This record gives sequence, C-alpha cells and structure tokens, in this order.
Amino acid sequence: MRNFNFYNPTRILFGEGQIASLAQHIPAGSRVLVTHGGGSIFQNGVWEQVEQALSSYPVSRFGGIEANPQYTTLLRAVAQAKADESSFILAVGGGSVIDGSKFIAAACAYSGEPFDLLCGTRAEQALPLGCVLTLAATGSESNGNGVVSHAERQQKLPFFSPLLFPRFAILDPRTTFSLPPRQIGNGVVDAFVHTLEQYLTYPSDAPLQDRYAEGLLLTLIEEGPKALANPEDYNVRANLMWCATQALNGLLGCGVPQDWATHLIGHELTALYHLDHAQTLAVILPALLAERRDAKHAKLLQYAERVWGLRKGSPDECVDAAIHATEAFFQRMGVATRLSAHGLDAEAIPEVLAQLQRHGMLALGEHRDIDLATSERILLRAL
Repeated sequence: MRNFNFYNPTRILFGEGQIASLAQHIPAGSRVLVTHGGGSIFQNGVWEQVEQALSSYPVSRFGGIEANPQYTTLLRAVAQAKADESSFILAVGGGSVIDGSKFIAAACAYSGEPFDLLCGTRAEQALPLGCVLTLAATGSESNGNGVVSHAERQQKLPFFSPLLFPRFAILDPRTTFSLPPRQIGNGVVDAFVHTLEQYLTYPSDAPLQDRYAEGLLLTLIEEGPKALANPEDYNVRANLMWCATQALNGLLGCGVPQDWATHLIGHELTALYHLDHAQTLAVILPALLAERRDAKHAKLLQYAERVWGLRKGSPDECVDAAIHATEAFFQRMGVATRLSAHGLDAEAIPEVLAQLQRHGMLALGEHRDIDLATSERILLRAL
C-alpha cells in the first residue's frame, strides 16, 4: 500500500426528511444563493422543501446550469452572486449543478480572470457551499473536484481545491424517485466506472481497498437494474445514492494506483460531440480494458473472479468474459457501449486525438504509458 493523505470534511446528512434540517447547517445571517438546473426541483417537491427550510434567510436563485456546466453560464451566476452579496451557495441538483456551484464559489472570491481557476490556479478562497443531492452519480457532493465545459474552446476542464468540499451534503433518496431511466442508468455507470478507475490497475497489496471497491461494484450490479424496474423503491435508491458518494469521496483511492484514462478520453468526446458523461465512460471503458488487458491482467483476473464469479476456463478466457460482462451490464442499464450507437464513426477519431494532444493528454493511465497511438487504438475498438 502506498502512502496517502486522506481529508474529507463534508458532513453527510442521509435519509428521508433531511432537507428540513438545512437551517441547522447554514450560518445565521447568510445570504443564500440557491443554484439549480433545468427546473425539475419545482416539479418533484424538492424546491418546496428547500424554500420552507430557508424561510429565515434572504434567498436568491440562479437556475439553468446545464449538464456539463458551461463556463459562460457560470459567469452569469458569479455576477448575480456578487450583485446579491451572497455569502453561501446552496447547490440543489446533481453533479453538474454541484460542480458548477463549486466554480461559482471559487470565482466569487477570486480577483483575477475566472478562467485561471480552470487552468491550474487553485482557489485560495471560496464562498462556503452545501448541497442537496437529487441525482446519484458523480460523487461531487463529497469531494473538492469539479469539471466545467467551455463550448467555444471545445474543452472540458477539471479543477480541484480543498476549499471546495461542500460543508454538508443532504442525501435524501426520495429526491431521485422522479428521475427518467436515462439518468438512472447514467448514474449507475458513472459510479461503477469511478470505482473501476481506482481498482482495475495493478496489485498494490491493499486488500481492504480491493474489498471496498468490490463491495461497491457488487452492490451497483445488484441494485442498478432494480432501480430501473422500480424507481420508487426507497432502499434501492438509498443504496445507489450511498454507493455513488462512496465511489468518489477520496476514501476508495487511498493507498492504491489510479487510472482515469477513461475519464480523460471521455471528456474530449463530451466536449466535441456532446455525449453525456456516463455515455462516454460506457463507450471507452470496455475498449480500454480490451486494449490494456496485458497491463491490467492480474487485477482483471481478480475482478473476473470476485465480482463476476468467473472461475472456469483459462485466465485469458476469464478476463475476456469479465470485459464482456462489464459491457453487458452497461447495456442492461440502458447505456450504449459503442460510438456508432451515438452516430459517430472513424471520422470522429482524429479530432478526439487532436484534442488530447492539444490538452497534453499524452501519457495517461496508471503507468502513464497510454500515448496518442494507444488512445487511437482504444477509440477504434470503441466503434
């Protein structure tokens, strides 16, 4: 096991009715900016609960944060927050709303060009923020990470600061009952791939981390299809919500090597061709595993046995079956695993490679040996 430094200050308030406790966790006298997406919170009862809980605070709202939040949209939110003299950000939504709100919190306290915060300048100050989660997927509710898209530059840009961990995250599974099947499937795939990025690398004598990852994967495999079949099963939605948080709150990756090539290649597909984040993961991951099977062989074999129960046949046959089972699971969750399913063919690949080169993504993966030629082979496999 490698050395590690684990830090996670986010208070988790889990379960039904927790939105009512909001006022206990926002400092008295705060001027609250509530951020949200396209308006579903007004249809599913979430806004009514938030509004009631915040009745003693001056509140303003900023809506319309997109899936893959856009830089220009977030700049408008920053301007509004400054005009309203907001002192606390409350993100009500899924990972995109929370990611965007992290940028808003940082940009409000930054005196330079806000785009700097997406180009390696780490926030030294930020407005405090909390969140009410309505979509279990990204884990952004309990980490300091975010990703913002810039349409004109065709970039999807990650950022991080320890100041951007939400002060608290309210996880009420009932807020997810009204999600359409596409978002349920995307959320499960997102959490699944987050887990695999920190697990399917190479052995590092970290059995606790391995078992932790395998437990998350098995739970997602068991509970994901149930959520599609019965979206209002509280216990199923609770288990999925907690899995998604655990998959990217920092604990799973302690002491182990991490990959993240699937995400970085996927970001370019989203920036160029507007695929959902999870759609890119479902396309790239099986192709990457097939391309990198030799480098990942030991962990793929472990994954085959412990997660999918594959013990018959040769090691290579078990690895093949595990990759196939992964792809089949994504498809069962309603998420396609081929670029062609999204209307993309081989002509789309050169621009993805050009973007990877433009953004310096020339040494990806846990061994930092996925170069452009390897990325091209992965993309060709994904057709």
